[in-house]
Amino acid sequence: MPEQKNYDSPEYDIFKKKIKSMTGLDLNSYKNQIHRRVHMLMQRWDVTSYEIYYEIIKKDDKKLREFLDYLTINVSEFFRNLPRWQDLETKIIPELIKTRGSKRLKLWSAGCATGEEPYSLAILSSETGLSCPPHVLASDIDEGAIKIAKNGVYQKKQTINILQERITKYFTSIDSETLEIKNDVKKRVSFERINLIEDGFKNDFDLILCRNVVIYFEAETKRKLYEKFFKALRPGGCLLVGSTEQIFEHRSIGFESAGPFIYRKPQ
Repeated sequence: MPEQKNYDSPEYDIFKKKIKSMTGLDLNSYKNQIHRRVHMLMQRWDVTSYEIYYEIIKKDDKKLREFLDYLTINVSEFFRNLPRWQDLETKIIPELIKTRGSKRLKLWSAGCATGEEPYSLAILSSETGLSCPPHVLASDIDEGAIKIAKNGVYQKKQTINILQERITKYFTSIDSETLEIKNDVKKRVSFERINLIEDGFKNDFDLILCRNVVIYFEAETKRKLYEKFFKALRPGGCLLVGSTEQIFEHRSIGFESAGPFIYRKPQ
């Protein structure tokens, strides 16, 4: 089996190119942690070569799903890191409404995984009286994750951060362990496959969430992405990142701090 840290072998380079061609996921944009995950999964599956590894992923949808979930960590919960959502509800969104003089705000969950974040944002948009349209844009590189998100079925344990009255209002109980997002929330979200690294972005967003997505990206890739987000925001718009993703160079990009892990494009 290839050595776990043999990240520069010709065989691994071929594997990475094939994965990018098939999924759009460019493993070269990630830190070595993501490469360790690739090799750990090889060991878990008892795979002896990159060629066999790729063929397994290519031919077996379940293995492809496991591969992508393991690499991109498509596991989340609603209103993850609750204090930041409270900041959005009580401060950021009301300020945007006041500044715009309108409740028609453009919101984007970038790297939405299986939908917990954009549906949380849709619930918040309903609670704060935002108009729909515009819809919450929810994007991910992983079409399988988007399919799961569109289905809108989740485990009750994923709603631990939601008040019971909101669960009753926005979810339907399927069984003792499973809930489904109600159609009124689903209708507030529009899903789209977007490769954050390679694709162009739409413009004039008021709020972009990109949380727990870039943690494994190389520094240069992170900066280019944050510059793209900056250009995609309207003046006064905000970017919220994950609690381990502080943008230390935010001033040189053009952002100003608007709170913990929240960055504003100046007016």
